[in-house]
Amino acid sequence: MTSRVIVHAVIKGRVQGVGYRAWTAREAGARGLAGWVRNRREGFVEAVFAGPADAVEAMLAACRAGPLGARVEAIERYDETGSALAPGGAADGFTVLPTE
Repeated sequence: MTSRVIVHAVIKGRVQGVGYRAWTAREAGARGLAGWVRNRREGFVEAVFAGPADAVEAMLAACRAGPLGARVEAIERYDETGSALAPGGAADGFTVLPTE
């Protein structure tokens, strides 16, 4: 059995205006992950993914490509605790949050 992990990802590049948040929510949901995604005014996307380690790693790998039209230049990864899920409002399900 794979252990549950929580990862905060900061995704930089051409990731706004290309449907990256909606794509992330669909992909994370398909992998059974909890968490959230949002645009940042600074021009990047941030997301928190929680679930089995292999599913989170697969999600991060998918984020390197992103949706059609995205150009990911870098992903910063930070291991987190359960408190990182708080902005999404719940420890299960995946939420698209407003820009912050």
